[in-house]
Amino acid sequence: MTVPVPYRVTGREAETPDTTTVVLEPVQTALQPFTPGQFAMVYAFGVGDIPLSVCAIDGHRLTHTVRTVGAISGALHALRPGETVGVRGPFGTGWELSAAAGLDLLVVAGGIGLAPLRPLVRDALAAPERYGRLNVLIGAREPGDLLYSEEVRGWQAAARVLTTVDRPDAQWQGEVGVVTTLLDRAAFDPQTAAAFICGPEPMIRATAGELVHHGVDPDRVRVSLERNMHCATAHCGHCQLGPLLLCRDGPVVTWTQAQPLLMVREL
Repeated sequence: MTVPVPYRVTGREAETPDTTTVVLEPVQTALQPFTPGQFAMVYAFGVGDIPLSVCAIDGHRLTHTVRTVGAISGALHALRPGETVGVRGPFGTGWELSAAAGLDLLVVAGGIGLAPLRPLVRDALAAPERYGRLNVLIGAREPGDLLYSEEVRGWQAAARVLTTVDRPDAQWQGEVGVVTTLLDRAAFDPQTAAAFICGPEPMIRATAGELVHHGVDPDRVRVSLERNMHCATAHCGHCQLGPLLLCRDGPVVTWTQAQPLLMVREL
């Protein structure tokens, strides 16, 4: 859908002081179903639109987590139940979890990168018989930046969940350091594992590189890349990364595709 359709805010939850999760339901017409990893262009009327990954999918209901970093994200962060936004989508490629059937799963998230990975984790937990061991590795700058804390604790009943922060506070009792330090404690066979990574690009490069070094096939390492999505229809070129237009060819691509591009300085 290239023309925004109205969606009403039916739920709002503050995750951190600058990050909010909003639940949207169609006012009349619903968009086509989204898959985990895809994104929508969400329009704050009178301000503009930005791409937001879906962090939960429930029928026609869409859930997005937004961190305020500018005027548009700030307007979406401030939404209250009953207010209306415009939504276009679905856009882009998904995680393709079904291709990992029978494999150990590594889900590696940095900061707000957990948002687009959340529906993938939910799908894996809903069908444990389809996959091997599930590992969820989460990194954040500090404890106050961790998302979905209560839900993540619930994942521990059926998955190996490891969390680390860069800057601990006085109450933090967990790991300290970058998320790659958790890989040695994950339970997976590199020869039969699939990985899904989202976060800042330096974290993506380091994590994917470590996994390939451990023996994971780069074609089974999928990463979600972020560029300035403007039209979301592969016409304006704002999201170009080498030969890729990420609104169409991404945001999720294999490490085989991404690695040579992310190694080019300032590309």
